[in-house]
Amino acid sequence: MANETELNFEAAMAALEEIVGQLEHGDVPLEQAIDLFQRGMKLSQLCSQKLEQVERKIEMIVEEDGDFRKKPFGGGLDENGGEGVE
Repeated sequence: MANETELNFEAAMAALEEIVGQLEHGDVPLEQAIDLFQRGMKLSQLCSQKLEQVERKIEMIVEEDGDFRKKPFGGGLDENGGEGVE
């Protein structure tokens, strides 16, 4: 098995789904269930980190006063989701 930090998002999600399936099936011994749960938490964190990395890379092109400019995705939003003041 590859080191979990080397997994891409899709591979990490597939491994996480397999673990969830095993745990939901219910016939896993307690010690193994704990190990699976811990591995699942690590995979969940890895997926979350990869999504955050992608989100930081995404830029929106916005039009302001007839000009187009790049703006970070999710940047400049206020706590209500509206555009904040820069």
